[in-house]
Amino acid sequence: MEGSLSKWTNVMKGWQYRWFVLDENAGLLSYYTSKEKMTRGVRRGCVRLRAAVIGIDDEDDSTFTITVDHKTFHFQARDGSERERWVRALEETIARHGRRERWSRSVPAPAHRHCDLERRVAEADAYLQIMIELVSKMSTRVSELADPHEKIKGQAILDHSNVMLDNIKHSIVLLQIAKNTVNPVNGVYTGPTSSSQMHIKEGEDLSPRVELGAECRELVSPSLPMTPLEHIDAPRQAMTLLVPDTSYSSSEGEDDFFDADDEPADLTPPGPSASRTCPAEGAAEQETATPTTVDLPRTNDGEIDYDALYEDESDNDLGSMENHGSVVAHLLSQVKIGMDLTKVVLPTFILERRSLLEMYADSFAHPDQFVKIVDMPTPKERMVQVVRWYLSSFHAGRKSQVAKKPYNPILGEVFRCHWDLDGSIDPQNTSTEKDEVGDGPVPWCSPDQLSFVAEQVSHHPPISAFYAEHVNKRIQFEAWVWTKSKFLGLSIGVHNIGRGVVTLLDIGEEYSVTFPNGYGRSILTVPWIELGGQVSIECPQTGHKANVEFLTKPFYGGKKHRVTCEVFAGSDKKPYYTAQGEWNSRMDGRWTESGKTEVVFEVSNMKARRKLVSPVSRQPAHESRRVWRHVTAALRAADTDAATAAKRRLEQQQRDGAKRRADAGDKWLTQLFSPKGEEGWEYNTPLKKRLDTSKGTPQRKPANNAEGPR
Repeated sequence: MEGSLSKWTNVMKGWQYRWFVLDENAGLLSYYTSKEKMTRGVRRGCVRLRAAVIGIDDEDDSTFTITVDHKTFHFQARDGSERERWVRALEETIARHGRRERWSRSVPAPAHRHCDLERRVAEADAYLQIMIELVSKMSTRVSELADPHEKIKGQAILDHSNVMLDNIKHSIVLLQIAKNTVNPVNGVYTGPTSSSQMHIKEGEDLSPRVELGAECRELVSPSLPMTPLEHIDAPRQAMTLLVPDTSYSSSEGEDDFFDADDEPADLTPPGPSASRTCPAEGAAEQETATPTTVDLPRTNDGEIDYDALYEDESDNDLGSMENHGSVVAHLLSQVKIGMDLTKVVLPTFILERRSLLEMYADSFAHPDQFVKIVDMPTPKERMVQVVRWYLSSFHAGRKSQVAKKPYNPILGEVFRCHWDLDGSIDPQNTSTEKDEVGDGPVPWCSPDQLSFVAEQVSHHPPISAFYAEHVNKRIQFEAWVWTKSKFLGLSIGVHNIGRGVVTLLDIGEEYSVTFPNGYGRSILTVPWIELGGQVSIECPQTGHKANVEFLTKPFYGGKKHRVTCEVFAGSDKKPYYTAQGEWNSRMDGRWTESGKTEVVFEVSNMKARRKLVSPVSRQPAHESRRVWRHVTAALRAADTDAATAAKRRLEQQQRDGAKRRADAGDKWLTQLFSPKGEEGWEYNTPLKKRLDTSKGTPQRKPANNAEGPR
């Protein structure tokens, strides 16, 4: 494959046109300053594809990267379809040479000075398999040609290819003879030491005297004419010239692209001990290494204090991705760009010590910001307060600077919690009794507390539904979301599909919100999380709308975690409020008409309120913290094996339950949420429905004839 692409160069600090040629057999992507220079053989540089990793950015459909030899090369295609063609061709080349390398490693290397010839024979045999594959594809294409003239031309090319294939087979036989000549098999020389000593009769069958791979033995013709061995080393010299030991550019520093605020990596080519080209090597040592155990908190009875475990936010890392390089490299070898990761089992050491359902509760880590929406006097101010709460809700979900993945909730799993608000606790009241709502998500909380419940309502697709309310403020939030993960090479994209609705019961306004996508970047080293994509916040009753854009880090330079927001009234073209900043640090807002500026939020001045959760010992079997307590304890103790075993037990229980239901013809029944419309979900007993019932008014029927509460 060949064609034009743009390539980022540090010399010019920008994109430069280059002509690229992909040599699938050599595993090399060469580039030239022009097509004319390519025909003259003036190569500008090359990227060696053995053990390379391709990366794309979901927010930019034309760029892609190749990371190899401790370098990252950046390329830009004309459009998404052109990028797709290059990425697929590159991935196939990398996979092909990965198979070839694994095959060549299976050939035992001699312990003496002739081991290089042994390796070259294995390489030649692997190249033969590639050639056989290509000729087979060509034969299929020729047989499918309808035009007789084109078929004649194609057949001529195919005939030449078959002749060349026979010559390659012949060459491998000669290489094997040379190998066995200098390296006796079982103490017996199977060939002479020089061509002058050879006594080979024309047409003599040599196949019993050589040790070819199974595929080669079937294909070698016993009647091939033999040639002298003086130039037996020529193929090795050709390979050395064809594929360099490392990727390079004739312009020093041109390819060493680094983001503006990142430290450059060590560009020294890895030595034998640092090689990353063999995913399987060293796997046993890394995976079975004894972890440094951590003492777990205990109760007075000596039992593990699971409540203290969940409240402990210390980040004892089980090791960076680099420490588990063999595991990650093996995982990456199983997936392709764009592949759905829903069913891919990820290694335990990347897990965060809590369920995804509990992470959704962090959206209300600043409950005062949420209930304050009701107190705003005008529609504009209420919309801006919704924006303020929404944008400030993301930072609390990140417990660590290193991106970790929360547990995938099991079907039927439930998480409940509630929060105290400013003024919800009277310091003068020493009574242990308090008013309880008696119903809703958390029946034992008071009307002045914000309560929350989440349930995993579906496994395929993995849908989570959650609900929050504050009784005295007459405000509720209802949402459902499911995630679709996609492999992007050096990162993982998580698309959040769903919607949430904030309802102000006394005012009669509803605010519909969508959710940004998440990206786990730098998954081979120290992963970090990034949000991206456009979301909207709309109020159909007032006509107000906010457009929010989470900006991923630009391809070159720029800041991380940036967000911009514009708020409009009705059909106005000009926003009445704008905001910008970073979702994990600070955002500033401005009222357009008055020019007044304000701080939307500043994370350093905001302390997330602690969730109030029932003790694990008193939770039902399906509550999140009880479900995952053994996995959490093992992760906190830095015992990866125990965490993996506990996780597998839960997953097997899920599979067994699904099989029993399938055999009995039963359907899964949700506990707290019911389907709404074609894809939505609703809480069975929201505050609005309970208030209507208490007033004696008819209950609201589920929309679109959806199922009622169970």
